[in-house]
Amino acid sequence: MERDKIIEVFSEFIKENYYTQLLNAASEGNKSVEMDFKKLEQTDVELADHLIENPEETLAIFQETLKDIDIPDAKINLRFFGLPESKDIRIRNVRSEHIGKMIVVDGMVKRASEIRPEISESIFECMDCGSRMSIIQTEKIVNYPYECDNPNCGGKKRFKLVDQKLFDARWISVEEPFEITEGERPSTLMIYLKEDLTSPKMQNKTDPGNRIKITGILKNMEKRIKGTQSRQMDIYLEANHVQNLEIEWEELGVKAEDEKMILKLARDPEIYTKLIGSIAPAIYGLEEVKQAVVLQLFSGVSHTQKDKSRVRGDIHILMIGDPSTAKSALMKVVSMLIPRGRYVSGKGVTGAGLTATVVKDEEFLGGWVLEAGALVMCNRSLVAIDEFEKIEKTDLVAMHEALEQQTISIAKASIVATLPAQTSIIAGANPKLGRFDNYMPIREQLDIPETILSRFDLKFALRDIPNLEIDTKMADHILQARHYGEIDIIAPVDATVLRKYVAYARKNCKPKLSREAGNELKRYYLELRVKSAEEGSPISITPRQYEALIRLAEASAKIQLREDVNVEDAIRAINLMKFSLRQFGFDPETGHIDIDRAEGQRMTASQRSKTKIMLDIIEELDAKFGKDIPEEEIIKRANQENVEDVEGIIRKMKNEGLLFTPRHGVVSKA
Repeated sequence: MERDKIIEVFSEFIKENYYTQLLNAASEGNKSVEMDFKKLEQTDVELADHLIENPEETLAIFQETLKDIDIPDAKINLRFFGLPESKDIRIRNVRSEHIGKMIVVDGMVKRASEIRPEISESIFECMDCGSRMSIIQTEKIVNYPYECDNPNCGGKKRFKLVDQKLFDARWISVEEPFEITEGERPSTLMIYLKEDLTSPKMQNKTDPGNRIKITGILKNMEKRIKGTQSRQMDIYLEANHVQNLEIEWEELGVKAEDEKMILKLARDPEIYTKLIGSIAPAIYGLEEVKQAVVLQLFSGVSHTQKDKSRVRGDIHILMIGDPSTAKSALMKVVSMLIPRGRYVSGKGVTGAGLTATVVKDEEFLGGWVLEAGALVMCNRSLVAIDEFEKIEKTDLVAMHEALEQQTISIAKASIVATLPAQTSIIAGANPKLGRFDNYMPIREQLDIPETILSRFDLKFALRDIPNLEIDTKMADHILQARHYGEIDIIAPVDATVLRKYVAYARKNCKPKLSREAGNELKRYYLELRVKSAEEGSPISITPRQYEALIRLAEASAKIQLREDVNVEDAIRAINLMKFSLRQFGFDPETGHIDIDRAEGQRMTASQRSKTKIMLDIIEELDAKFGKDIPEEEIIKRANQENVEDVEGIIRKMKNEGLLFTPRHGVVSKA
């Protein structure tokens, strides 16, 4: 397409569609204007095709055209979006045939460099004649002029850099999104951002963790090996337009009519039932778990004390249970209900992948670069972690700080940083023996450190127990909903409305605990603590569960957009906590709730009581036999004291380091 024809058609296109926007941008100091490619295509298909096939040349002509149609002399970048679907290329399918063309890629920002100034144009002065010449800089190193432009001089290699024009630039690494790479290794592509694409607003949109769609020009960069050019070349995309595909809480666009709908929902006396029914309606049952998930989505209120210490408001949930109880399906649905939500699973989860790490990339990003993991990428959102028990113990250790303090501290190479991780966690795990046993302590069923287990506010056991009535209802539900079409699974509250509802509540509602509600929570807490004060009784509840009760009550009040937490909210929180503690904390030997059993402590209260009796027996026999005590004597005395499972207790005491075996059949105190 000829140059004059391009100028003529583009001038017409501007005057018909974007003349006013360009004038406003020039007068307001804006550095870019977004243009819809479809409108350009409607104006002239040939010009639209020419832009895709020869983008650099065409965009340069477009810039010159702006000066010819009375747009003030200020560089305004033209950002094109809405290219045809055929130009939307999957990152792994980018090939050499796309180099020099305009394409569109979609992905997740994995790494990002700092924003640094780069030279766009250098002004050199000839040391012989004083002439000045301008060199446009497009390479990684500064290009100097070969000879003087002055025909009367012709001097070579004696030039002084006297001035330069700068622009801001940033490199980011974009990875293919999860849903199209399931079972495959995701491919990555480097993206080059410059000028207004590095503004503070755009910087937030291109930080690690964001899902973006980039329209740009694919370029190649020569690679050198020990100073010699390699046959293999690197490719990168020079961005022309960046669109954020993930909507932040503040950008959900709650309009006036949406606000009216939300306020109406909040006043509905059946709102709690409707919200529970809107969480994975295709999954039958699990009412208590779904209620907990609703409260988790709305979250409690974070509190910063006068001494700057912070009490989290996010709620963490752990589901442990039998196979085929819909844990994974529920977690996937929940992760999609909330902006920036993520679902991760199994052995593929590492400490660096969950928290953060530091990587070295000299070629593109420059030196050591911080790479965010899932908990940082989902800050102020939610992470669903499936197959939680399969994460390596060394990687689980990295979660301690994130679960309670909600920060990630890292010190590696030259980078020392503390990153925000105000992230709710919903985790799912399977018991060691395949099925959950109510009569076996959680510690013996799940190989997860007790320090991690204790940080979950609510824990649920999902059991697959044959029950003719429930099984019949579930079987009918599956047939009628999925196969016969007799039931339409429609959520009482649409997913889009629910997202806006949650966003509105999180942003505008910060309920305070009323004295009545506080007294109700306090009464329940003290009631259990008093029972624990009796000699030999297990500890039923700790301050950690008390704080969880407050968080749950605050989340309940947020649902109705109330300024105060009332007694009804407190009772709702107490009932959920009772349900959770009964499943995990009930000790069949004592008939009481034992929090150590629920939190996976190495010894429950009943075990500690037996161990104390055994220690007394060993102390008595030590005076009789000396250091080496026959194991048979210990068993005999313990049976007289009606202690059950004596051999198991001795074995545990050896594991705990309280006893050791100097020789066969004999034990000694450590």
